[in-house]
Amino acid sequence: MSDLPPHDPHDSFDDIVEAETDRDPDLAVIEAGSRTLRTQDGPRQADVPGRPEDPEVDRALREVEAELATRWGETKLEPSVSRIAALMDVLGEPQRAYPSIHITGTNGKTSTARMVEALLGAFDLRTGRYTSPHVQSITERISLDGAPVSAERFIETYQDIKAYVELVDSRQEYRLSFFEVLTAMAYAAFADAPVDVAVVEVGMGGSWDATNVIDGDVAVVTPIDLDHTDRLGGTTAEIAAEKSGIIKPDATVILAQQPVDAAQVLLKKAVEVDATVAREGLEFGVVARRVAVGGQLLTLRGLGGEYDEVYLPLHGPYQAHNAAVALAAVEAFFGVGAQRPEPLDIHTVRKAFAAVSSPGRLEVVRRSPTVVLDAAHNPAGARATAEAVTEAFDFSRLIGVVGASGDKNVQGLLEAFEPIFAEVVVTQNSSHRAMDADELAAIAVEVFGEDRVQVEPRLPDALEAAITLAEEEGEFAGGAVLVTGSVITVGEARLLLGRG
Repeated sequence: MSDLPPHDPHDSFDDIVEAETDRDPDLAVIEAGSRTLRTQDGPRQADVPGRPEDPEVDRALREVEAELATRWGETKLEPSVSRIAALMDVLGEPQRAYPSIHITGTNGKTSTARMVEALLGAFDLRTGRYTSPHVQSITERISLDGAPVSAERFIETYQDIKAYVELVDSRQEYRLSFFEVLTAMAYAAFADAPVDVAVVEVGMGGSWDATNVIDGDVAVVTPIDLDHTDRLGGTTAEIAAEKSGIIKPDATVILAQQPVDAAQVLLKKAVEVDATVAREGLEFGVVARRVAVGGQLLTLRGLGGEYDEVYLPLHGPYQAHNAAVALAAVEAFFGVGAQRPEPLDIHTVRKAFAAVSSPGRLEVVRRSPTVVLDAAHNPAGARATAEAVTEAFDFSRLIGVVGASGDKNVQGLLEAFEPIFAEVVVTQNSSHRAMDADELAAIAVEVFGEDRVQVEPRLPDALEAAITLAEEEGEFAGGAVLVTGSVITVGEARLLLGRG
């Protein structure tokens, strides 16, 4: 992709086409259409929107949410894509209207998707991003050009496909699930926009995930670890076998660093379908990194060469590795290393990474004392978060607020945080999946000892208790609070702390 000339956001379609004198005329028209559509969409929505201010819109959104809530929850996995495929058929196969980058793995999917989206957008491609779960608002799951769709557009998209959903429901043994309907909404919204490329995060697994009715030009596998073992398998190799289902014939596969048994499974699948593979640590990776104010400064090796002085406003070694994976995925999408030998424009890459955000991932939402939110919900994620907190912050006393889901390896999660938490306040969020606070406390006592555990079943009380404990060292000391254990816990804490 060549650098694009600067342009006023109010330039007309014809003006933009005329300015593209050094490009293929057909490509210039496509690009101009994409750019003028972005201008017509108006200002970007907030990364994590709150409830709609208009009471009528809020009422309509709540009605849609209530209807979706009557369906199977997204953690219930039925090994079939027959229902979503049937819905795509009656909708006219909207997922075929654009190329896509498909992302699976255990941890880091959403952050990687956001980085991929930022890079594509910096090169003036119109993007659609589908991620899950949401932090605060269901509308976060479907984004256009880096911003969640408005509540009005979300409602309109649901109403547009509702009759087709009901038609498919009537023909299937089981109704479409919550996640299947949302996936269809995303694919329909992307086709309607229209987008130049979709960035799609798998909900769970791969082969039987509702998102897997797309044929991703690029398949990304972030690090695989043990999670959802009751549904995906008890070893990383078994989980990798399920996740390898997103690898399609002739695709390019971007593999983050993996356990040996998982890597073997993924490479075998790539060979079977004649996919091209790029591996972190071999074809691409992190060359160097150092902590910087508000994030880190990276040197990345991509498929087309080295990219130095890349500022990433996110903390932790794992985010640096996510950045390397995202860069390689976008290079592969543009054909770098295959059709074209030169790397992407370094200034555009730097600009994109500098603008990346990932709400609820080591996000500072308050000072004095500092309160940090992180959505780690399994042992691997917790270990990465603990390492990042230790590296990025100089807290003298860190208090944990933990609210977890009952279907997770809670003991492993707490053990990962034990070395960095002076004390822990256990609580529970409002989800029906939340582990009871007293049950969580019993496990916490085993890990931390009774003197370091406090129980506050209500999240507002837990936050207040943790902040009080962090303040015990005095106003100018280094006490802080880390809220973690679940995306839902983090989202509810975010609202309570005035972010959203």
